Amino acid sequence: MDRRLKRGAGILLPISSLPSPYGIGTFGRAAYEFAGKLKRAGQMYWQVLPIGPTSYGDSPYQSFSTFAGNPYFIDLDMLAEEGLLDKEELAAIDWGNAEDDIDYSKIYNNRFKVLKEAFSKTKECKSAEYNAFISENQDWIEDYALFMSCKEHFGQKEWLLWDEDIKTRKPDAVQKYSEMLKEQTGFWKYVQFKFYSQWKKLKKFVNSKGIKIIGDIPIYVALDSSDVWANPGQYQLDSSLKPVDVAGCPPDIFSSYGQKWGNPLYNWEVMEEDGFKWWKRRMKSAAGMYDVIRIDHFIGMAKYYAIPAGGVPAEGEYRLGPGRKLTDAIDEAIGDAQIIAEDLGVAMPEAKKLLNETGYPGMKVLEFAFDGSCTNEYLPHNYDKNCVVYTGTHDNETLAGYLRTFGGKGYNYIKTYTGSKNKEELALNIMKLAYASVADTAVLQMQDILLKDNSARMNLPSTIGQNWRWRLKKGEFAQMEAEKLFDMANLYNRLPKEACEELRAKENRKYTKGLRGQKNKSRMLYR
Repeated sequence: MDRRLKRGAGILLPISSLPSPYGIGTFGRAAYEFAGKLKRAGQMYWQVLPIGPTSYGDSPYQSFSTFAGNPYFIDLDMLAEEGLLDKEELAAIDWGNAEDDIDYSKIYNNRFKVLKEAFSKTKECKSAEYNAFISENQDWIEDYALFMSCKEHFGQKEWLLWDEDIKTRKPDAVQKYSEMLKEQTGFWKYVQFKFYSQWKKLKKFVNSKGIKIIGDIPIYVALDSSDVWANPGQYQLDSSLKPVDVAGCPPDIFSSYGQKWGNPLYNWEVMEEDGFKWWKRRMKSAAGMYDVIRIDHFIGMAKYYAIPAGGVPAEGEYRLGPGRKLTDAIDEAIGDAQIIAEDLGVAMPEAKKLLNETGYPGMKVLEFAFDGSCTNEYLPHNYDKNCVVYTGTHDNETLAGYLRTFGGKGYNYIKTYTGSKNKEELALNIMKLAYASVADTAVLQMQDILLKDNSARMNLPSTIGQNWRWRLKKGEFAQMEAEKLFDMANLYNRLPKEACEELRAKENRKYTKGLRGQKNKSRMLYR
């Protein structure tokens, strides 16, 4: 099967970054309006960050479950329309003071109270639709609901600090806590039902506009997750269920120290023995949620970095991953969905070989391109078509922030390469480079389209506290920006087929009208 994406363009905007009166983006009105703006801008793709439930640090790449959805994204206005919440009461809650920022402490302290109120009033848990949802997701939702209920019961402590019997999932303990926390588990299952119901409606609407959703999944799962708690044998854990080694990467362009993510590493031998059953379930689930799946840190499938649990990134070592055995299992599971392989970081032959064998498109980032060398693989003249080009990713500076501090040999090269006279022209010309390139797909961050400085940066790797907070203000992505993107997509052959046909028909009508006008003018002259 051909895994290449169609030539087109897209915008990277996380769900959390959508405008909303409730402190964080949701699946509500602003999401539907954004889909309409994407169509008017001639876009074919909407890329989001992972949409799983976030844990301490608020990172979408550290989730309590690889299958569950983030309760923060459930739209409260929709629940109010169902008669489960009062809009006036919602408006009286302090969701945060800044329209372009997320105050996660306020969201955490208020969101679950509101959702529990909706749960106490709903009658949906007796519906056929609800029962069908629970049945279809039986392989993860019971574990997830019990995991979240136990976290509440034990004061939000990670599962390694729970009582020994439930920590190790003794059958009697699982039964005991399931009965004792029955109401709580019912709540967590209801939350997932509402999340998936709203997401599926939104996705259907987005797809009806001719736009595909690019989802994002981390290669690893969080240690404090229902995935690890329910299936500890699939990870490299010791006899006390603590990680032996953890995931991360050595010093690179993102961090001179390296990165220690802390995720437990997979026990690839065990996973291979059961035919990568968990990965197949994971990817089938992702294929049901997204049209295109971006696999974060794809290179870890070819060769992964293992850091001693008590050590630092420099003490780690590379080990061979499952490679083609795993990607074959993924291809089997995802059906017609497509993959983007995030292959950034340390270059290694094993990863390039695997990428070529799968046919998945890799990634190019223009902020990595301008070191002054014409052989830099991130420069557009060195691209193959089968790739996705970005100005920057969620881990980079914004384009305007990047250019503000740019200087030296690289600055002279970038000015010459783009034909720019000054820094004011550079940002737009770099975006044009992405669209003009042979890369099948070009994706721009919303912050870059709006020329935001680094105060709008999404994430600074190896830091905690101020990340994942930026939000788009209502009305910021206006008609002017949409028209500029449409014109650029038209200029560089990135418009969807339908938009192309409409544009050509409009031009033909205009041309025909002009001819009629000229004929009428001629008749008047010769009367």
